[in-house]
Amino acid sequence: MPGNTIGHLFRLTSFGESHGAAIGGVVDGCPAGLELDLDAVQCELDRRRPGSTPLGTARDEADRVEWLSGLITPVIDPALRLRSGQAITLGTPIAFLIRNADAKPSEYDALKDVYRPGHADKTWEDKYGLRDHRGGGRSSARTTAASVVGGAIARQLLTREGVQVHACVLSVGEVIAKRITDVPDLESVWNNAVRCADPEAVLRMTELIERVRAEGDSIGGVVSCFVRGLPAGLGEPVFDKLDADLAKAMLSINAVKGFQIGMGFHASTMRGSEHNKSFQGGVLGGISNGEEIHFDVAFKPPSTIAQAQQTTDRSGNAVTLEAKGRHDPCVVPRAVPIVEAMTCLVLADHLLRQRSARV
Repeated sequence: MPGNTIGHLFRLTSFGESHGAAIGGVVDGCPAGLELDLDAVQCELDRRRPGSTPLGTARDEADRVEWLSGLITPVIDPALRLRSGQAITLGTPIAFLIRNADAKPSEYDALKDVYRPGHADKTWEDKYGLRDHRGGGRSSARTTAASVVGGAIARQLLTREGVQVHACVLSVGEVIAKRITDVPDLESVWNNAVRCADPEAVLRMTELIERVRAEGDSIGGVVSCFVRGLPAGLGEPVFDKLDADLAKAMLSINAVKGFQIGMGFHASTMRGSEHNKSFQGGVLGGISNGEEIHFDVAFKPPSTIAQAQQTTDRSGNAVTLEAKGRHDPCVVPRAVPIVEAMTCLVLADHLLRQRSARV
């Protein structure tokens, strides 16, 4: 089966390419009667969009959502007395579109026959026999905008059940913030360009990202995510365990190379007597235990850098690549809303699945 859909009961199918006409998606399985704040959906997309932080790409996209189906709005039915920016779900597929206004596919003409180091160019061609060379096409992180819209809808379903999902940057390169043990203060996260809750670390992270960009290089980092208010009992053993589905969702995000929940890799150094008394991450046996869920997601440095790199072309010839274009020197600031969105998609799906688990 194609891999463009996430979820079982609450499902998002996304479409589009980085430098195509548009990207978008279809959310299916969202229950009827959910009052949606469309302005809040747009706000979450604004946090991810290119240009949302001065530390990111220079690509300038408005990323305005166009709603195509599945919603009753004030224009469609004035009698419902919905305010502007509000809608009610019909229980039918919710289709949406985000147009690519600042696409520049011609910038990638020189890459038609060249494989970029660290990218999916060669593997994509190995699988399909061809590829979209325009910024990576479907393999570009541009497509995560559709995930953020779907996740924003899922968040509003979760909010009705008292579930909160928030993320923040934990580290950039060797600069590590003070680890917080509670849901981060949203104002402290979104009022700085790094999206970190530790003001002291923000300054050092900013300086590091700017220095790396000046060197024509890139750097990675870690995003921490916190879930509060999730009831016990969510998760579908044995192959759809809650932590397994969260891990899959996170590893589907571009540039993610690691996932850990609870004590994570540190648990491998502990004794059972010690670990049994430690924080389990909010999941036991693949099922939520009612405690706060906390996990970390590791992002690699962006592969496109402004330095000469050695690679090959389709004929196997050695090529020196000097990449051009508009790219993030560090993806973690813009990845925060993506991590939140993918988390919301998984939790909304499991919330609906749990309602059919027993009579």
